[in-house]
Amino acid sequence: MKEKFVDHKFSSASVKLVSICNGILNEYEQQGFKLSLRQLYYQLVARDYIENSIKSYKRIGDLVSNARDAGLLDWAMIEDRNRETVANSHWETPGGILRSAAYAFRMDRWVGQQNYVEVFVEKDALSGILLPVCSKLDIHFTANKGYSSSSAMYRAAKRLQRMARQGREIHIIYLGDHDPSGIDMTRDVRERFDLYTHEQVYFEVHRLALNFDQVGRWNPPENPAKETDSRYESYVEKFGASSWELDAVEPATLAELVRDQVESLIDFDLWEEIEKQERTYKDELERLAKNY
Repeated sequence: MKEKFVDHKFSSASVKLVSICNGILNEYEQQGFKLSLRQLYYQLVARDYIENSIKSYKRIGDLVSNARDAGLLDWAMIEDRNRETVANSHWETPGGILRSAAYAFRMDRWVGQQNYVEVFVEKDALSGILLPVCSKLDIHFTANKGYSSSSAMYRAAKRLQRMARQGREIHIIYLGDHDPSGIDMTRDVRERFDLYTHEQVYFEVHRLALNFDQVGRWNPPENPAKETDSRYESYVEKFGASSWELDAVEPATLAELVRDQVESLIDFDLWEEIEKQERTYKDELERLAKNY
């Protein structure tokens, strides 16, 4: 059946901007990334196609929505993690579930490792960039919407506590905005882990991004820091009145930062031994599915 599209009217400038958006989205899809609307917006700002303002962001949001309705922009190219549909999985035969089990079977790559690593990010919208990296590295990944919830922090603290009892060295990797609250969230993570572990647990928190020296190197689009933030005055004393969002950083740069940091903490001899054992078990499951 032919797909129906809404007949929106676009100016020549809007058509050109939609074409630019498609080019950016295709560029990142080829790298294995799916951008959020805000990341797309910051790419347009960084490439000097649009100005950095609230009005400009709203215009891009409207343009993207209308372009999707009109069939000019692929719905699947922009990630919206706030509205996902969940459904049960189904198989036609027991052999089918065995094949699925063979595909999904994973052994814990971190068994026997001295280090234990988790990644936390301030913004759920960046999950599309960082979750695939963390999944491949077989580590816990937590995406927040601002400050972490007490329940999420409590559950994470219990994991850290279990790892500490096994003699593991614990590393928390944190990424957040460079603004009054975003900087403070690193302190909040440290203090709440101290509170919820209920015993002496040593852990190291690595604020991987966004840091002031990185702002100088990468030059992401800046925004005025929020004067209504209770931490505004202390922030301005250290960094001035500008702020920068994590979304504005090149996605590949964020992915590489996390990958490099985690890999520096891995004993790859142990890692490869577990990979070999996992492959043996996967082959066994595949044979069972084939012979069912």
